Amino acid sequence: MGFPGSAMRIAAAALSGLAYPLAFAPFDLFWLAPVTVAVLFLVWAKASARQAALQGFVFGLGMALAGVSWIYVSLSEFGGMPAPLAGGAVLIFAALMALYPMTIGFLQARLGPRSPAARAVLVMPVLWILGEWLRGNLMSGFPWLYLGYSQVDTPLAALLPIIGTLGLGLWLALAVGALVAIAHGVGRTRALPVGVLLVLCVCAALARLPVFVTPAGEPLNVALVQHNVSLSDKWQSHNASNIASAYLHESEALSGVDLIVWPEAALPAYLDEIAPVFLARLEDHEADFLLGALARDSLEQNAPYYNVAVGIGKARSLYRKHQLVPFGEYLPLAGLLGWLLDYLSIPMSDFSAGPLTQPPMQLGGYAVGVSICYEDAFTHVINEAVPQVQLLANLSEDAWFGDSLAPHQRLQMARARAIETGRPMIRSSNNGLSALIDADGRVHEIAPQFVRTVVRGDVQPMTGITPFVRYGNLPMGVLAALLLAVGFWCRIRGTGDPVSQ
Repeated sequence: MGFPGSAMRIAAAALSGLAYPLAFAPFDLFWLAPVTVAVLFLVWAKASARQAALQGFVFGLGMALAGVSWIYVSLSEFGGMPAPLAGGAVLIFAALMALYPMTIGFLQARLGPRSPAARAVLVMPVLWILGEWLRGNLMSGFPWLYLGYSQVDTPLAALLPIIGTLGLGLWLALAVGALVAIAHGVGRTRALPVGVLLVLCVCAALARLPVFVTPAGEPLNVALVQHNVSLSDKWQSHNASNIASAYLHESEALSGVDLIVWPEAALPAYLDEIAPVFLARLEDHEADFLLGALARDSLEQNAPYYNVAVGIGKARSLYRKHQLVPFGEYLPLAGLLGWLLDYLSIPMSDFSAGPLTQPPMQLGGYAVGVSICYEDAFTHVINEAVPQVQLLANLSEDAWFGDSLAPHQRLQMARARAIETGRPMIRSSNNGLSALIDADGRVHEIAPQFVRTVVRGDVQPMTGITPFVRYGNLPMGVLAALLLAVGFWCRIRGTGDPVSQ
């Protein structure tokens, strides 16, 4: 393979990676997801292992730099990190994310069938999804820009309650792989990918038929108080009282509402510091309350403290955040990376994690599964509360992301969680995008960013268990293992010219 061809393939992979995030919110060019992945699969088809690794790396680098550039905003504008250091941190992070497609490219060429067509349909799609799964679980996990998220607003979203976001990604990757295999196949060799495409289409069509969840009781009238407090004001101790009073004033003016929801850390203080008379006024309101605050085990200086959600209904309840944000709520490898604290000005950055399994809150007459911030990006955290809950609620602080892609991407992930579980999602954010999402993932009410407002509307609680809640990623894992086994068997037993080295 000559240098010009190799250079063109690298450029194609890099440009595809840069374009890949455009398939997701807020751009929503959903068709770009399969197109960009198809380009990557095509350049991989006849590349050596080393070439495929480089192509995968530049694709991943472009994807991360374009898709999660908001990390710079969080570190520099709101975390207090000097701009050069923040830029370097983003570049290092993007390079680390690029290791996943780099490894996928290398392995599919080294271990997959020698036939490009067989490799495209049997190995590339499975390794792609395995890479996404690993990225979402290793080192606290970063489940951003999963292929399946791009299809939330397409008919393929009907697959989410059955196989979840990773399963939908595998469906799409298999379809892309089959098309690539057809392009590389000749004669009878095209029969298998054509058959795969037909099976995928039938499965997608049948997915729209079953009904897994049904309404549970009457709709719930919900109000989301979006106060739009700046981070610089929020974490100044002398402002805590004024912030609490403003939330209380706006809430007491609401009538005829069943549940009032405030965002993450709406009360930037420990629960033991909040005046009993304040909490009593919330208890006296006709509505139940769900709000974000802080909590600690004791008044001792080094006592564990938590990012919590407080439920105020017939009784008080507490949810302690389980999935903490690395470098935001805790410092991974603190012994080695403690120096970072000299550059970051993130308040309350050493939280303790709550348990994965916590009882649901009883609010507004229904059981509510609560999550905080980016916990709604992790399916195992959300699924843990279902099926004993009738609706989901997420309290968030998106001010850390400024005017970037992150709040839109997070809303898209919340919508996927609603579809997967068959539960409406109440999303309350300090500066937007606060939204009421139904069990089909449709946004019925939403607040724009950077405004002080109240979002109000009805949500329909649901009951029942979707296949994805019941089985998780197990069916997808079994299918992926079978496809890989067939691919490796073809590598061992197959004949033909080896891939160019």
